[in-house]
Amino acid sequence: MKNLSNIVSDLIEAAMKHEQYRGKECINMIASEGLKSPAVCQMLDMSHDLSTRYAEGENDSGGHVKKRYYQGQKYMSEIEDYAADAIKSLFRTTWADVRLISGTHANTATFKGLALASKNNKMVVTPLSCGAHISHDYTGLAGSILGLVNINHVYDVNEFNIDPEKSAQIIRSTKPGIVTFGGSLFLFPHPIKELRAVCDEVGAYVAYDAAHVLGLIAGNQFQDPLREGADFITASTHKTFPGPQGGVIMGIPDTAAKEKAVRKIQHAVFPLTASSTHLGRLPALGIACLEMKAFGQELAAQIVKNAQTAGQYLYENGVKVVAECKGFTRSHQLALDIRSFGDGNKIAQDLEDANIILNKNLLPYDDQSDKENPAGLRVGFQDVTRHGMREGDIKHLCDLMLDIITGKRTPQQVQVAVVALKKEFSSVKYGFQNVEEALKYANA
Repeated sequence: MKNLSNIVSDLIEAAMKHEQYRGKECINMIASEGLKSPAVCQMLDMSHDLSTRYAEGENDSGGHVKKRYYQGQKYMSEIEDYAADAIKSLFRTTWADVRLISGTHANTATFKGLALASKNNKMVVTPLSCGAHISHDYTGLAGSILGLVNINHVYDVNEFNIDPEKSAQIIRSTKPGIVTFGGSLFLFPHPIKELRAVCDEVGAYVAYDAAHVLGLIAGNQFQDPLREGADFITASTHKTFPGPQGGVIMGIPDTAAKEKAVRKIQHAVFPLTASSTHLGRLPALGIACLEMKAFGQELAAQIVKNAQTAGQYLYENGVKVVAECKGFTRSHQLALDIRSFGDGNKIAQDLEDANIILNKNLLPYDDQSDKENPAGLRVGFQDVTRHGMREGDIKHLCDLMLDIITGKRTPQQVQVAVVALKKEFSSVKYGFQNVEEALKYANA
């Protein structure tokens, strides 16, 4: 093994190479990765001391600091309260918890809290094969860590969505404590309104995982889960919502049952699943909220428009894009079935070799035991949109992808054009360029 000095030297070099490669030479189409503005990055840089501190303790029913167990919390408590208020203001909620350090952490605390509140460990979920996040599944934290019993929604592959009538029968017959919506491969709004009544009928809490679509919700371009019947939203703050890495839970606890659930969820945050809550991200989270107020509707609309444009263009040029009969998508994602050109693993690698970064993805009708050879690719448009690409630019990017998918050109031949295209779109749009600009907007 190398000595420590050499290891650290290599580590620094690798980090610098990564910044150049992924930051300046690649086009990012990973659906789960967001893009921070210069102002959000600057605020993170201004929060170094905060990022070293601890703030263990209890919160109240509004998500504000109630009790902390360390000294020196005067401004830290204010910061956490302001960050929670920023989320509540943007999403029109009365309670939010911003202590979560990831979307998976938000799911962990919410599922645990709701199971405790309902005294029921059964949870109805979208099947993992149909787009649920691994944290929802019996093979992930829901089952393997929390011990929840997973029961699947009925999924309509033709609609690429939950079947509300058949899922209602499942909910009535199994009487779960929790019913979940949302997911990781998430093209269309889920039928919360259609299933809220049956959830009430059996006394189930409704949780909506908005990790992928939180920015689209903030921009009024997807669905409004809390007004459609969800009790709680869990989310990441760094996908379509363009903030620092972290998580959030929010809701409107306007009944005794919801108030009880909030107390249980907050207990599941601390002391059950968190100690350090990575406070240094919270001021930057507030700036991201302000950006979504200022630019969110325009940004979210363009993200969806770009995804739909790509779906139509790829379809017209011979690629099977799922859900063609429904307009391909209403979110930031597309799902491509590229079996006629090769398996998803190989084509994702070929695209990576051309510096186009996306991921292979199992489709609902794939052999779920053969995870290394899926038919699908999952393609996200939030990053390229925030870099300023519009419909014409998206079609040009699709042409480069098509050259790889169809084998018209080698990855090495396409890579030169990809790097050149990246240079054309290197700045960040729909955001503040510095903290001073954010303050000017806030004080206007």
